[in-house]
Amino acid sequence: MSDLPDGFFGRMDESDDALFYVEPRLVTHIDDDAIAAVGALYDELGIDGDVLDLMSSWVSHFASAPRSLTVLGMNATELDANPMATHRVVHDLNAEPRPPFAQETFDDVVCCVSVDYLTRPIDVFRDVARVLRAGGRFVCTFSNRVFMTKAIAAWLYADDDEHCRIVAEYFDRSLVFGPATVARRTPPDHRGDPLFAVWATRRT
Repeated sequence: MSDLPDGFFGRMDESDDALFYVEPRLVTHIDDDAIAAVGALYDELGIDGDVLDLMSSWVSHFASAPRSLTVLGMNATELDANPMATHRVVHDLNAEPRPPFAQETFDDVVCCVSVDYLTRPIDVFRDVARVLRAGGRFVCTFSNRVFMTKAIAAWLYADDDEHCRIVAEYFDRSLVFGPATVARRTPPDHRGDPLFAVWATRRT
């Protein structure tokens, strides 16, 4: 991925994302085992302080709620239904990659099954680092299920390993994170939705 080809971030549906997300979808997008794997990773990493859940919805996949959870997403009804949320913000990161928070607001930032929809990910990753406190981590988890019309073209034509490399490359190109950790969080022989994670710590 030395150079990103033309069309890398193109999508089948380039219409305003607000139109796509206007109707609430109170469903989960990965199965129970994958959801449990997300919560287990958060517990393992000790993500329990002031947390920002990017591109969130009506559920954040923590096994137990962190001290403070700010959920940022596209649909107010979904965010209002999130029982773990302490703060809710409607914001479109593809329209404005800068989340509306002050510098060093959060201990950690998470993004679950949504990184594949970012059309300006490098800008988003850089600004995530801005709102992270020293030592804070950005944790991206994802599977292989997507809204086909809204995922970027590169994601649609990539396999699981390539998805991991794409997200690790975002961290690298942002120039504001340390080396990324890449892990499969469900067993290779798991018959349900696979769960992958890529995370890194903000550079000081």
